Amino acid sequence: MELWEFIRDKLSSGQQLVLLYVLESEGSSPGRKGFKMAVAEDQTFSGTIGGGIMEHKLVEKAKTMLQLNERDVLLMRQHHDKEHTKDRSGMICSGSQLNAFIPLSSSDKQTIGEIINAKHNTIRLSERGIAITDLPASGLQYQTDAEWIYTEPVSQQPIIHIIGGGHVGLALSELMNYLGFYIKLYDDRPELNTIAANTFADEKHIVSYDAIADYFEQAENDYVVIMTIGYRTDKTVLKQLIGRPFFYLGLMGSDNKIKILLDELEQEGFSRDTLKNIHTPIGLNILSKTTKEIAVSIAAEIIWEKNKDLPTGRTSTDPS
Repeated sequence: MELWEFIRDKLSSGQQLVLLYVLESEGSSPGRKGFKMAVAEDQTFSGTIGGGIMEHKLVEKAKTMLQLNERDVLLMRQHHDKEHTKDRSGMICSGSQLNAFIPLSSSDKQTIGEIINAKHNTIRLSERGIAITDLPASGLQYQTDAEWIYTEPVSQQPIIHIIGGGHVGLALSELMNYLGFYIKLYDDRPELNTIAANTFADEKHIVSYDAIADYFEQAENDYVVIMTIGYRTDKTVLKQLIGRPFFYLGLMGSDNKIKILLDELEQEGFSRDTLKNIHTPIGLNILSKTTKEIAVSIAAEIIWEKNKDLPTGRTSTDPS
């Protein structure tokens, strides 16, 4: 919400702004769909649309719009290569992105306030400016530069469920909080000191592991990590969550423990194909030893799963 709060504060001080928004991206574009930044009249800004020389150029364009008091919404495509003869960004990482310039003034203060306070609504951009709606988000619908609509959820924060509030759960909560995830923490031990010390989780739930499934009615896009106190409770939790359509389901444990657990589950009727969908032993093999190193390995695997299906298979951070 930092960007929207920046906009709110600038509008409250009587300034106008230009909101820059990436509506569409292809290839290795450094600016991905949904990247955004705001440029204010005092020449301060917040956010990013991809960085590098392209971002500098588009920020200067936004500053010019503010100086000239231009109020029309503008679209500008940028190609990140040397092959195109027009609309070149000055970068050579390949791909392209479609950027919108949305002028904002005091008349938008209410909408910005609603975005800050909303949880499940949808941002709507068009040639008419910015609005908020209850309709589902559907991305970009483009006819012409003068007739288009872009919608996305107000909150795009990925959700991770960490089942087990011990030392690794605490370290992983801290790291996933830093990475921008919404964290739901679960444990069956109300007196656990690492739960009391966990200031990173957005929600803490003291639960009976026998009824853990009740907390996952709508979690198709979520990440789930199982790291309870031991084998028995891991199995209790896993049996309830196997087969649910999570984006990511991972289980922590040694190779030997995992083999025994999966063999038992197969004998109890769970198919081998279903069991293959579990990420276990959890985390990338970086020879981690400490709790924080284990947390890094888990976070790295989650980032890989989250980003691997982007158009290039990776996220470019190269400013060239």
